[in-house]
Amino acid sequence: MINLEVNTKARKNNIQRCREKSIRIPTFKQMKNPASLSEQVKESLRQTGLKEINPVNLFRITWKNDPKENGGLFSGVNYLEFPEELTGVKARIVALPGKWFPIGAHKVGAAFGCLVPQLITGNFDSTWQKAVWPSTGNYCRGGVFNSALLGCSSLAILPEGMSRERFNWLMEIGAEVITTPGTESNVKEIFDKCNELRLQRQDVVIFNQFEEPGNYLWHYEVTGNAVLELFEQMRKKNSRLKPSAFVSSTGSAGTIASGDRLKEEYPNLKIAATEALQCPTLLQNGFGSHRIEGIGDKHVPWIHNVRNTDLIVDIDDNACLSLFRLFNEPLGREFLIQEAIPADVVLKLHLCGISGIANLLSAIKLARYYELTENDVIFTVLTDSADMYNSRLQELRTEEGDYTERDAAKAFGHYLMPSKDISSLKELNYYDRKRIHNLKYFTWIEQQGKSVEELNSQWYEAEYWAGIRSQAGEIDRLIEEFNKEVECV
Repeated sequence: MINLEVNTKARKNNIQRCREKSIRIPTFKQMKNPASLSEQVKESLRQTGLKEINPVNLFRITWKNDPKENGGLFSGVNYLEFPEELTGVKARIVALPGKWFPIGAHKVGAAFGCLVPQLITGNFDSTWQKAVWPSTGNYCRGGVFNSALLGCSSLAILPEGMSRERFNWLMEIGAEVITTPGTESNVKEIFDKCNELRLQRQDVVIFNQFEEPGNYLWHYEVTGNAVLELFEQMRKKNSRLKPSAFVSSTGSAGTIASGDRLKEEYPNLKIAATEALQCPTLLQNGFGSHRIEGIGDKHVPWIHNVRNTDLIVDIDDNACLSLFRLFNEPLGREFLIQEAIPADVVLKLHLCGISGIANLLSAIKLARYYELTENDVIFTVLTDSADMYNSRLQELRTEEGDYTERDAAKAFGHYLMPSKDISSLKELNYYDRKRIHNLKYFTWIEQQGKSVEELNSQWYEAEYWAGIRSQAGEIDRLIEEFNKEVECV
């Protein structure tokens, strides 16, 4: 459960800080339905760029932002549908792109779900404590951005091998940064640094996305309901459609929590967890390193509701990088258009970051495995876009040479043309799920001090997850009370 006990003194400090900086905080309800915002907030947004360090951009933590860099308000849920000409399967694969969140990635929402409940209750004091954001990808950027908007000091921890764009952004915003050894597979090194900071400093509060229930709750409430709303819009045009699957890389296990919301409405829906073939932690209890940035691995996140996961799908990182070039090299885009991929789709493929491509490939493999039809809809998420990987594109050019039409044909033919490949996929039975769940023991009980009792509660007691999900209404009430006190003079 999220700690919602109130620390009166620290809460008053936070109220005063927000009053001084004219900060108002959105509720979950407003993030789900931003059209309900006041005209005053909307007018401020019209005058504010999407990525500006301005507290009003807290109200842009939603899947419904107008897809524009400046002055946009809200429309329906942003999405990209991948046509059969591209995927080779009849099932409709629909993705929600993170590009139009303030930092260009949906992780700003996950970080909000972790920080704000502690800010409004006073369990984090913005006047002297520093918010620490450990991450293998965009979460630390989201945390630093939210901290800046909420008047908090922050510190980002991420592996030294992550894309240069992440570090450049953190430098531009003026964040304190600590790097750890390795790349996206080196999560333990991040945890070790967090434990070291706890021992060394009294002024830090660690918001570890892999264990924070606020990460789970934000995606359950906001992402899950965005998918449901989008599906209802689709079904108005075709009543025969059914939501058959939700696909997400496990990462911190925040995004995959959206599937829990979808299963409440559609119990037959399958939840598929994507991971890198080069590091098959869930599939084979394996290990390794890979190049699908930001998805984390070599452990099972504490907030992963494994009992609700139906499949594990492992994706080759070479496939992701090959398609990343295909989608973003001019010759690759030209090739796709020549292959009868609709031009408007090709022009939007830059919305896929590397992990988004992994989710797309996972959805394709799932569609093949279940022999899904044109009436089946698979939903997934594109955490970020190609904007975060331009340096990787340049590295690939240096390593592999200039892109050619032959390269495009090879990538398209090998990874996207109709195929029967359903390798490195496992449909989970009860004991498969329990095996994966039990892997949490080695990270969270032995290394991070969690209890066996709570581990067992996650597995045996449905009330464990239901309890977290039930807190959204109480958090909204606390936000509304906090905002009222901020407004009092």
